[in-house]
Amino acid sequence: MCAVAARAMAAIAATRLTLAEIVRAHGDAYRRTHRLAPVQALALHAIAACRTALLGGHRETCDHCGATRLTFNSCRNRHCPTCQSQASARWIEARRSELLPIPYFHVVFTLPHALNALAQGNPRVLYTLLFRAAADTLLTFGRDPQYFGGTLGVTTILHTWGQTLTQHVHVHGLVTGGALSRDRTRWIHGRAAFLFPVEALSIVFRAKYLAGLHHAFQAGQLTFAAGTTPLADAARFAALVTQLRATPWVVYTKRPFGGPEQVLTYLGRYTHRLAISNARLVSLVDGVVRFRWKDYADRGHTKIMALAVDEFLRRFLLHVLPRGFVRIRHFGLLANGQRRSAISRARHLLDAPTPATTADHEPATDPDPTLCAHCRHGHWQVVEILRPLGPRLAHPLAASAPDTS
Repeated sequence: MCAVAARAMAAIAATRLTLAEIVRAHGDAYRRTHRLAPVQALALHAIAACRTALLGGHRETCDHCGATRLTFNSCRNRHCPTCQSQASARWIEARRSELLPIPYFHVVFTLPHALNALAQGNPRVLYTLLFRAAADTLLTFGRDPQYFGGTLGVTTILHTWGQTLTQHVHVHGLVTGGALSRDRTRWIHGRAAFLFPVEALSIVFRAKYLAGLHHAFQAGQLTFAAGTTPLADAARFAALVTQLRATPWVVYTKRPFGGPEQVLTYLGRYTHRLAISNARLVSLVDGVVRFRWKDYADRGHTKIMALAVDEFLRRFLLHVLPRGFVRIRHFGLLANGQRRSAISRARHLLDAPTPATTADHEPATDPDPTLCAHCRHGHWQVVEILRPLGPRLAHPLAASAPDTS
């Protein structure tokens, strides 16, 4: 692509609507008229301030042509679509050395929508139960001699949304197509195109989740407000559990990946995905937000949805996670306490080398981010540090720590 075309495309991209612009235009009014959890208010605050003078930054000058530019700091809030692409790239590279030369499977565990209201009031409890039930189900099947008779590696990623930003709570699981034997002396290979029977997974997943939900109720770990207030009564809560037990739960297993590079592509697509990306936003006109969505009931066709800005922000805020909540978790071989030793052992049994790092495979022709875009000869040099405009921003941004896993 020639330099002129590249600059033209960059100029078009720069004019596209962003979530930050929507929040800057309507976030204050929304906060005044709606009751928000502190973490939701902080997310709006950070997104609005992202890459503006409010957060400070630096002034740079080209050491060849003298051109000057201002670069403002990012908010680093994990709900900000502007910040998450870089976080995703760093996380993926950290996972590269953990990949094994085996098939991997993609499994999705979904909560029934009948639990949506309870999840809104108890996100930490219900989301944690979802992680545990999904992982325990996979590990239980993995330990069964009928399938593997060993320990699987499982990475789970929480998503809480559907394409139209409505509540659709589910976890994506990336599962090794093989297991380490209990005595750690053998690698047990699975079948190339089959992991576990989906119907059996669904039944076990439902039983494990509902057992955990019942325990949380008995232990007083749940809070009830607004539409869920009647569920504080033990009989009504028991009736809900009975209803959920009689309902089929959705577990979906996708086709296996072809190799480690496909796994990395998957990770890039799902790990740091947000409820809405800037690329999906179309317009904000007269208080109406229009954005693209895929209608999977209509063969995945892309359509345009129009929502009043208040409804758009309400739906977006449904997916702001509790402060400090870890949304990417590892189990089995990949559990934090044994990950390094287990992966090393599996790699030894598979007679597999450690994957190359970015430094080993990155092409030398990658563009230099310090190269001046104006003259293409000089490099940007920092000549001035710009302080944040207000100390009051320190607390909200500090409360939006990046995701860890």
